[in-house]
Amino acid sequence: MIDYIIVGCGLGGISFCETAIRHGKSFVVFNNDSQNSSKIAGGLYNPVILKRFSEVWNAQEQLELMTVFYSNLSDRIDDKLNFKTPILRKFFSIEEQNNWFAASDKKSLAPFLSTSLCFDKYDGIDSPFGYGEVLQTGYVDTALLLSKYQKYLTSLNLLRAESFEYNALIIEDDRLLYKDLEAKYIVFAEGFGLHANPFFNDLPLDGTKGELFVIKAPDLKLDVIVNTSVFILPLGNDLFKVGATYNWKDKTDMPTEEGRIELIDRIKEIISCEFEIVKHYAGVRPTVKDRRPLVGTHKVYKNLHVLNGLGTRGVMLGPAMAKVLFDKIEYNIPLDKEIDIDRYYNKKKKKI
Repeated sequence: MIDYIIVGCGLGGISFCETAIRHGKSFVVFNNDSQNSSKIAGGLYNPVILKRFSEVWNAQEQLELMTVFYSNLSDRIDDKLNFKTPILRKFFSIEEQNNWFAASDKKSLAPFLSTSLCFDKYDGIDSPFGYGEVLQTGYVDTALLLSKYQKYLTSLNLLRAESFEYNALIIEDDRLLYKDLEAKYIVFAEGFGLHANPFFNDLPLDGTKGELFVIKAPDLKLDVIVNTSVFILPLGNDLFKVGATYNWKDKTDMPTEEGRIELIDRIKEIISCEFEIVKHYAGVRPTVKDRRPLVGTHKVYKNLHVLNGLGTRGVMLGPAMAKVLFDKIEYNIPLDKEIDIDRYYNKKKKKI
């Protein structure tokens, strides 16, 4: 008998794999590559929601945990994953500068917002009002992570590149049977693919489509991440990742002309040089309307668990949510009510 079957090998699934490894637990992973949001993600981590100037939920705790997590993960796959890089918020007016200073006075945001405006000059960007620097920021190379981690699991014969067949799962009180496997628990970390899961598809996973570019801009000289309505992230060799759009209606992972036009318009608001679109990506983020993850245990089958709803901040949330779910399963430590899926089941009971 193994300890875990893990379904999904995106940021959530990998985070749980690593947590299981650190605690000496055995597992097998199923992944069919149908969900690509982790693979194409910008991978940025940023403790501040710049649109509303509010702190990301539990930001400091998540940052501390993810720093150690990705350092250990880099050692495991023998490649650098975490690139600590400043994020600069470009200002378009004096009023935006004033809003920045007002936000930096808030106790919750003070550790993350520099009170010194940045007026560094970058070729290809006109910014007469300067920038505000967000602290403790950077990005994780998610495409490299997924590729190398899947190869790592394959080398240990722990990855099955196939779809999980829900109707083949036999659930007993003290064990789970799935084809040739016998396991104590199963963790579903399928991202937007949760909608096909008969055990958890009643959860309110919304899904938000995002489109991104990789552009080539030889005249843009940038060694930081610039963020306004979209982010511009330098990749080297005159290449930059740019994103992302937000579409709450379209649930496909196909790039659209509408998204293309929107991204082009937003890029032109930030940079003043020519650029060429090299690649155009799209994916559906696993988002939830209350902006909290979906973590917890099935209301009937106590050996079935879910790790989902990481949304746009999977790089930060993944390690933290994997840890608390593991602690709940193995040590019966209660989950925070804000992330526990019981918050939805309890609402349904009240309505009845």
